Amino acid sequence: MTGLRIGSVCTGYGGLDIAVRQVLGGELAWVADNDPGAARILAHHHPGVPNLGDITTTDWHDVEPVDVYIGGYPCQPFSTAGKRKGTEDARHIWPFIARALGVLRPRYAIFENVANHLRLGFDTVLCDLADLGFNVEWCVVRADEVGAPHQRRRLVFLATAADASRTGQQRQGVRGRASQRGGAAADAPYLGHERGGGARRGRSGPAHGRGAAADACGGHVAEQPHPDGRGSDQAEPAFDDGAAWGKYAPAVARWEAVTGRRAPWATDDRGRLNPVFVEWVMGLDTGHVTAVTGLTRTAQLKALGNGVVPLQAAAALRVLLDRAHTTSGRGVAA
Repeated sequence: MTGLRIGSVCTGYGGLDIAVRQVLGGELAWVADNDPGAARILAHHHPGVPNLGDITTTDWHDVEPVDVYIGGYPCQPFSTAGKRKGTEDARHIWPFIARALGVLRPRYAIFENVANHLRLGFDTVLCDLADLGFNVEWCVVRADEVGAPHQRRRLVFLATAADASRTGQQRQGVRGRASQRGGAAADAPYLGHERGGGARRGRSGPAHGRGAAADACGGHVAEQPHPDGRGSDQAEPAFDDGAAWGKYAPAVARWEAVTGRRAPWATDDRGRLNPVFVEWVMGLDTGHVTAVTGLTRTAQLKALGNGVVPLQAAAALRVLLDRAHTTSGRGVAA
């Protein structure tokens, strides 16, 4: 789709942005992230794009309307690694996002979060989207289903305005039904394992997935030190050989084939987790985070740990677009 204007909230390092632009095209009109590290990354990659900062204090009537509204809002209220307070958590900011959708009236909204969100708080999201006039499709995808050497299950959902074909027009009084669908399309590469799991069709609310999500916000990568103890935390990493990875070698080789880049060493000279390695694990270009001026190692790892693998989100979005097309009987309006 050409000419789409995209607004991105809780943007982080921009993993969902990369996926959406890869699948739909379009350009960023604005981003919104008040984390200092994320703000540096966004300014580095999108110097001409305004950053709205804290969306809980944003007056959306003063913000440029967009065709597509996207975000990876905080997962701590829903993560199995946290206290699981859900909508009672002070970090739960979905109501502010719902308010923005009501003002901006985008044609599409795309979000990602931890898989455990299906168990906790997703019913509220679905009800709000239905009240705003959106039909919703969702699926859960693991990063290793697109070749990554880690699982990182993520919930991705697509909300399509009932009158999405009315480009650029304000929609008033529109109400819709949140389509209760989950799992992956039967013919989708890598994604078939969630069929019959995740959120099942026909339920009056979000169904429980098959067990708790193993990955919390930030996920986990196994540290595999180089046999000679050396490592690198520079933007131009040294590379490991296959023998160094032990039982992880097949997974590392698979991701090397997908990304077209050899794996950096997992640890730096001090034996710590190497941010350049995590950057590679997430499927980002070398230096996407680690070459940004002014970021400490801690800030780099925080940004990387809070993101989504772009290839993972893109695969999920393609499944959801196909499903939305099938459900509505028409293509997604360009």
